[in-house]
Amino acid sequence: MADVKVRIRDLYVRYSDGKEALKGVSLDILANTITVAFGPAGGGKSTLVRVLNRLTDLADVEEIRGEVILDGKNILDPDVDVVALRRRIGVVFSRPIPLPLSVFSNVSFGLEVAGIKDTAVLESRVEKALREAVLWDETHDRLGDPAASLSGGQQQRLCLARVLALEPDIILLDEPTSALDPISTAKIENFLVESKKDYTILLVPHNQQQAARMAEKAAFFLQGELVEYADGHAIFMNPVNKRTQDYVTGRFG
Repeated sequence: MADVKVRIRDLYVRYSDGKEALKGVSLDILANTITVAFGPAGGGKSTLVRVLNRLTDLADVEEIRGEVILDGKNILDPDVDVVALRRRIGVVFSRPIPLPLSVFSNVSFGLEVAGIKDTAVLESRVEKALREAVLWDETHDRLGDPAASLSGGQQQRLCLARVLALEPDIILLDEPTSALDPISTAKIENFLVESKKDYTILLVPHNQQQAARMAEKAAFFLQGELVEYADGHAIFMNPVNKRTQDYVTGRFG
């Protein structure tokens, strides 16, 4: 049994428009495991990602309470170093947003902000991150080119490499393949499967097929509620809750 990496207890989030995005969610995210959060739009999955990276600090959140425990510390506490937290918990969103810099500088940017100036160290970390993101072979002779010159699939893997360069503990991915072709999607999925030995991964999948393919553990969210959490195979083949069963069999959503 994998160790618990993040322990979420009674997490409640309400936005200023009155929407209750998460309603008392309790969930253990296991280390070195791919956990999939799935369900119809508006279920609270993206809010969960934003809470874990403290991006809710930048959103119109009226109320947030509960605990998100990482290494014995509640990351929602006001004294948490958010910059340091975001180095440990990286996030990749559905739409790639490369910086208006070169391919190399996109990946090295976070390292330089963190104070790393040694050229040899930067080059080594950039190459390692691009290899992990399955992008090195396509870009090793284009590192000085603008990131905007890459294809959409390459830009998405570049954003993944930017996260990996910081050597995080946890990677959050919110529909990271929704705009990608099948080949680029497969490359990212293969990376996730191969790299879980080094990272704890929370994936909000593009669709239910991806959820079923990728989930070692799966959490079904509906209207802000965590309805069911179980092994991936079990939740898609033999869900316990009728609402989960109705969703995975296509009766709604």
